[in-house]
Amino acid sequence: MVYGFFALIYITPALGTALPDIAFFNMASAAIVVGIMIIPMVASISEDAMSAVPDELREAGYGLGATKFDVSTGVVVPAAASGIFSSFILALSRAIGETMAVTIAAGSQARFLNPIDPTAYLEGAMPMTAAMIQLLTGDITGGGLAYRSLFAIGLTLFLTTLLMNVVSDLVAARYREEYE
Repeated sequence: MVYGFFALIYITPALGTALPDIAFFNMASAAIVVGIMIIPMVASISEDAMSAVPDELREAGYGLGATKFDVSTGVVVPAAASGIFSSFILALSRAIGETMAVTIAAGSQARFLNPIDPTAYLEGAMPMTAAMIQLLTGDITGGGLAYRSLFAIGLTLFLTTLLMNVVSDLVAARYREEYE
């Protein structure tokens, strides 16, 4: 929720100076704030993957006369590639499931968003998570259309996140290197 207010107070006015046609609630500031939110996750998991690379590989690179930059880019990053790719996929699945920051920054305006039109991101929209919140704040009767819609949206988000996590595990298993 704090990130959503950050988007409204700082990111939207900053975008407004460059793009005067931007609405107060817009998808651009929501996308930027979600990007900011996933940076620590990517950095932390990538750092863990790179620190898991054995020191013997680094020392072998130094022994061959490589510089610190060459060892980092030519030895450590390729050896930790599975963990780095997994961090991006996990962060993407976290971004897909983000609820409050996107709802606050993008608003809850039900309208069709044409993903091809770049100006469409300057206006508000209703992300799936915002639709869930709006459905939950109304009167829901068991078995009604709103009730079924709520579960359909939740199931779609769950399956998308599950699929992203499975892909992350497959990428990690496929490119994992074992060192003895």
